[in-house]
Amino acid sequence: MKKKILVTGGAGFIGSAMAEKLALNSDHEVVIVDNFRTGDPTKLPDRKKYNNIHFIKCDVNNFHDISGVFYAFHFDYVFHYAALVGVQRTLKNPVSVLDDIKGIENILRLSKNTGVKRVYYSSSSEVYGEPVEFPQNERTTPLNSRLPYAVVKNVGEAFLRSYQQEYGLEYTIFRFFNTYGPKQSKDFVVSRFIRMALANEDITVYGDGLQTRTFCYIDDNVDACYQAFMDNRFVNDIVNVGGNEEISVIQLAKTIIQITGSSSSIVHLPPLAEGDMTRRLPDISKMNDLLKRPRITLEEGIKKIISLI
Repeated sequence: MKKKILVTGGAGFIGSAMAEKLALNSDHEVVIVDNFRTGDPTKLPDRKKYNNIHFIKCDVNNFHDISGVFYAFHFDYVFHYAALVGVQRTLKNPVSVLDDIKGIENILRLSKNTGVKRVYYSSSSEVYGEPVEFPQNERTTPLNSRLPYAVVKNVGEAFLRSYQQEYGLEYTIFRFFNTYGPKQSKDFVVSRFIRMALANEDITVYGDGLQTRTFCYIDDNVDACYQAFMDNRFVNDIVNVGGNEEISVIQLAKTIIQITGSSSSIVHLPPLAEGDMTRRLPDISKMNDLLKRPRITLEEGIKKIISLI
């Protein structure tokens, strides 16, 4: 019997990639829901290639909307990836971000009541806030989140732990660190820098550009999360999903300029008032254990994106 799997936010960058990975297995029946607020219909997997994918336009924050989907399919597993994402976008729409708490509660209530075995949740590195420990470890690093987006992700994690404790609903939490790839929205840093470099436009950097990040190519993200699902690993646990090679934002810009052969200049803008953390460096021991292969380097990933433009 096929496993019935729901992917919320399946028209988003990571959600669409996860849905397609799941659909590659003919033992899976995959249902994608998205309301297209930040998702894009063009990111959906090509349903002509798969006879085991269904798409339903639906708002998970609306209980009436999403409950009909649950009762129609009776899912075995849920990947809850629907969210309003992006630091700038979420800072401008803080109330809409808080609405995502309704979606989390809807998903868990319906999962509990319809026999879902496990919920996989896309959390974020933002829950760590301005970190006090490096590398950032899932168990030991304090969560200093203040931004609405980060607070909502933290609340989501608390909901999962509570539903597991009280109702026995299993979960796995993925904390995503700066995933990038070909289908990513143009306002995220790697996509934005590549677009500017290819057009020989000035690349704008907030502040001095010395804030560091680690980057994770979409295939590494999806393959690690898929393996956790297939092998029943890290049940009722948290997994950092990212890279472990720090690079400053200004060095990222220089790297992209060099790879593209661009004549772009780097222009400094005033620092963001909030939301631009000085450093990110996850402990990805669990992810490496899942991936069992070398991760795609930043330069390799950038070249992959450019080859598809």
